[in-house]
Amino acid sequence: MEPEIKIRGYHTDLYQHVNNARYLEFLEEGRWQLLEDHLDLEEFIQKGFSFFVVNINISYKSQARAGDIIVIRSGLKKIGNKSAVFRQQIINKGTKTVCVDADVTFVIADINGNPMKFQGDLRENLLKIPLFEGYNK
Repeated sequence: MEPEIKIRGYHTDLYQHVNNARYLEFLEEGRWQLLEDHLDLEEFIQKGFSFFVVNINISYKSQARAGDIIVIRSGLKKIGNKSAVFRQQIINKGTKTVCVDADVTFVIADINGNPMKFQGDLRENLLKIPLFEGYNK
């Protein structure tokens, strides 16, 4: 499921468009939805695993304003040895314009906070997350 959010006045800044920091919150909502849709998060929590974002590379392409509806598109871009990358876009539903492109690098830590290698069952679980299918206009 791709979350949709209606932009409200409290999402905007002095310039009447969504503030750059607010987009980070929208992206986080998209990642949570992606994980809830494709992984057993309760099992991850019971095992003491934690997802940690270690890097975000974000490009702001177009503004969104109060009243706009945005769609948050998320998927897996790549899996490495101890880190992986989500690819995300925020799209203005009305204009079909990409507002934000982002690559979000994350690790999964064990109960002691140490990054885990993506192997065995852990890797298999991550592969349940669909690859990113972007919107290009």
